[in-house]
Amino acid sequence: MNEEFLFELLSTGSVSGNEAELEKKIYDHMQGRADTVSVDELGNVTAAVNPSAPFKVLLAGHADEIGLMVSAVGSDGCLMVTHIGGIYPTTYPGHKVRVYTKNGVVYGAVANSREISKNKELEASDLRIDIGAKDREDALRYVELGDTVTFDTDVRRLLNDRISGRALDDRVGAYIVMEALSKAKEKGATVGCYAVSTTGEETTGNGAYFSASRIRPNVCIAVDVTYTSDNCGIGIAETGDVSVGKGPVICNNPSIHKKLNALLRSCAAKLNMDIQTEAASGRTGTDGDTVHKTGIGVPFALVSIPLRYMHNPAEVASLKDIQDCIDLLSEFLISCTQDMDLKPF
Repeated sequence: MNEEFLFELLSTGSVSGNEAELEKKIYDHMQGRADTVSVDELGNVTAAVNPSAPFKVLLAGHADEIGLMVSAVGSDGCLMVTHIGGIYPTTYPGHKVRVYTKNGVVYGAVANSREISKNKELEASDLRIDIGAKDREDALRYVELGDTVTFDTDVRRLLNDRISGRALDDRVGAYIVMEALSKAKEKGATVGCYAVSTTGEETTGNGAYFSASRIRPNVCIAVDVTYTSDNCGIGIAETGDVSVGKGPVICNNPSIHKKLNALLRSCAAKLNMDIQTEAASGRTGTDGDTVHKTGIGVPFALVSIPLRYMHNPAEVASLKDIQDCIDLLSEFLISCTQDMDLKPF
């Protein structure tokens, strides 16, 4: 595992709509590790192996993260914000943040008080960010409306091969699809293999739509994160028993293609790898939902990394789960054939 590259991605701000810095790092990293590497108008980075092959398999992991956007500046110089994606407003007061401007990062502190901390109905519009500005005019010398904001956090190693950081959702997915593609190339994959780090999944899904519409894959594996039922997780009755450190998670869902799930399980068995299962009754809430409805329709499956404390400033995942997901998907790619029969009967 290339931990240095993973940690570099996790340290880079990539709020939905402002993913260019992170996508450029992925683009540069994949040079020489795929047959072709390209970027489109939205910033989606696509690495491909065997691009002339008629049967195409797409791996999609999204590069964007949730966060805030500057929406106004008060007369006192404090920034007002709106939400980008599914944030928890109550996690922000009292924390350090980074404001990403065209001239670089401006640091700030989110205002907090006893009164604010007691507000259980806090909204993003209630937050105020102090960047040290003297007044509105002073603040606008450094920031502009539309600048994005993240927590000012670090990536840390925990015990038992686990890590904590901001927005592992889903930069670990973008990392996984690229590493899996490189490994499949080394192992001699014969089908067309495409790994895409998509933009906008947390907000519009436009990155997945642009990518899949142009690649026209025969099948897709979406790679994302999923809630666990361990340690402040969700109840097992909702989606199943899922834990950090027990392997990648395969999803059973009305939209998921059963033959792709069967092949994923066969690949896991070949690798003697532990995998977990989750059940979801509606949309998966991933890029797979978008890819599924492009072109004439794309069969897809979802492979997820178990993640504690999703959409919080300190998410927790297992490096072993991440490596297992890379190994599983690379094995899947080399197991696909040009004449795969995907019809149920």
